[in-house]
Amino acid sequence: MPDVADAKGRQMGRIVKLPTACEPETPVAGLLGVGPARGQRLLRLGIATVSDLLLHLPRRYEDTRSLVPLRELRPGLVQTSRVRVREVRAHPSPQRRMPLVEASLEDGSTRVGAIWFNQPYLANQLHAGMEILVSGKVISGLHGLTFQNPRFERASLDPQHVGRLAAVYPETDGVTSKYLRALIGRVFPVTELMPDRLPPEVREAEALMPMGEALRQVHLPDDENLAAAARERLAFEELFFIQMAADRARRRRLSSTGVVVPYDVELARAFSASLPFRLTDGQRIAAHQVLTDLAEPGPMNRLLQGDVGSGKTVVAAMAALMTCRAGFQCVVMAPTEILARQHWFTLEALLSPHGLTPRLLLGSTGTRARREILEGLAAGQDALVVGTHALIEDDVVLNDLGLVVVDEQHRFGVAQRQRLRLKARAMPNFLAMTATPIPRSLALTVYGDVDVIELREMPPGRLPVETRVVTPDERDEAYDFVRGQVSAGRQVFVICPLIEESDKLGVKSVTAEHRKLEREVFPDLRLEMLHGRMPAREKAERMARFAAGEADILVATSVVEVGVDVPNATVMIVEGAERFGLAQLHQLRGRVGRDRHRAYCLLFEEAVDEEGSERLRAVAATQSGFDLAELDLRLRGPGDVAGLRQHGLPEMRAADLLDVALAVRARSAAVAWLEHDPEVTEYAPLHEAMHGYGAVFDLD
Repeated sequence: MPDVADAKGRQMGRIVKLPTACEPETPVAGLLGVGPARGQRLLRLGIATVSDLLLHLPRRYEDTRSLVPLRELRPGLVQTSRVRVREVRAHPSPQRRMPLVEASLEDGSTRVGAIWFNQPYLANQLHAGMEILVSGKVISGLHGLTFQNPRFERASLDPQHVGRLAAVYPETDGVTSKYLRALIGRVFPVTELMPDRLPPEVREAEALMPMGEALRQVHLPDDENLAAAARERLAFEELFFIQMAADRARRRRLSSTGVVVPYDVELARAFSASLPFRLTDGQRIAAHQVLTDLAEPGPMNRLLQGDVGSGKTVVAAMAALMTCRAGFQCVVMAPTEILARQHWFTLEALLSPHGLTPRLLLGSTGTRARREILEGLAAGQDALVVGTHALIEDDVVLNDLGLVVVDEQHRFGVAQRQRLRLKARAMPNFLAMTATPIPRSLALTVYGDVDVIELREMPPGRLPVETRVVTPDERDEAYDFVRGQVSAGRQVFVICPLIEESDKLGVKSVTAEHRKLEREVFPDLRLEMLHGRMPAREKAERMARFAAGEADILVATSVVEVGVDVPNATVMIVEGAERFGLAQLHQLRGRVGRDRHRAYCLLFEEAVDEEGSERLRAVAATQSGFDLAELDLRLRGPGDVAGLRQHGLPEMRAADLLDVALAVRARSAAVAWLEHDPEVTEYAPLHEAMHGYGAVFDLD
């Protein structure tokens, strides 16, 4: 890395001089004007080094380039003018004694005023005769037109804050966009030292800027088109790395020795014939794809996604039967004991007629039963085991693992999934299932090494769940409706965001709501309570009582979001519904309507908020989990959707994971590069960059 102790760069019409030996990895706390206290505040934004600072990208731009002469100003609008300061005075307001700074501004023969509230220090920054660019809302008062609390900057040929396309950044307390613009401006020469990790051939083929130019244009763009082109270049790089890692993982997987499970067509037909229902076309197609993959030499890596109740478990059961009949073992892992028990119950019903009895291994499994299960698995006597995280404990030894099935796999981290795979002699086949559909854009990126199967068809006879948004003043009417459902012999879920009360948040809790409903609203009905802090055995007992019809209403947290199957439940009430993600609300809604009874989902609003109401109306109007997943990603961002934090995805600074077109371009470029450089050794910066993306696809 060259020493740039005396580096100078012309930027914004001035000479920028860097601190001694300032490089991309120089700590920002050592920069002039930062210091330890401001350095800690920058850390809140993820800014520790100069490189982090230059990669802290704007979220939008404020355009104040259009200069309006004072004589053409119009009240009520935000406008920008170039003016001379005639005079400045500071004084308290007559009534509230608030510090005021007022200035008289002119350009030629026209004069207007400017006023700033609670900023007395500005009196020392403005002086008579100073030429400034001023931008703010113009109001009309007793003394004519006045800029109210405007931003200003000394006039120059290349302004930094006012009179240009100015970057607006993610901020924190004590770190404003104005401060960040100034700080970034001081380290601009370091853009020339930032590594360009995209191979020149790729940049040229895709008509992308070099890294240094992209960073300059994204922070201080010459125009909107160059700002957009700069962000596209940075976003393409991020997506390109993900696609490189995904394709390398796919190549490595397909070239490795896997467990081959022959496709026994007669066994598949016998399994289908033994079912108490007809498979949907979607289930038949999905099962055929999975069984075909199991028979291939490279290990399978499939994601089976479909709405709640679409029949994913039946497909997994057929794959498990095929695997175990071929002499291999199968593991089914779920994130909660409730869901694990549900899978065990379902698989036992589906597979015991074929001589395959699943074992159940949970954290709450007793010592004697656990020892018996572990001995059976190690000896190969037990072929199918269902469980939770207990399955990845060190003392769980498998004789010959052929298939791993993980439900709601986004709830598990990369390391947890990998520990299951490492229990096999050869790379086992992997089938993930989720009722939280992955948006197409994510399937192209973070799930790029996964073959995705979609189950969009629901079993015949399943009625859509009628969803209603319930405002605070409609609550009593909703309770009357619930009472009517219970009188008809049906059961009800009530879901709350929290376990205990929180005055600070003002959010409904399970304990408080259970107490209120039991004492005040439904004193004559049977209520049960369930939440995640209860011991596993107690949770199972309470859930079993509700499922057996021994309680009319179950008040719970979202612990029942997955894995709960109570066909007699027809009403799902969600308290504080605006606090849940769209996909989570859809999951909760899927807990009812699992029989032929008409079912209802009542989304209770805590406070009427237009944005929250709009989200809830979207859930009420949309039955498709696939459509809601796309909307959820758009509203909440990738960090909170589909378990991307657990997936290990590096932070996306520029890429929009909804941009399918750019993801397709990046994938095409990545595959082309790997065709002639499979080991990624030809371009050193790219080789180094790939280390940070290996964990996303279990490459490390």
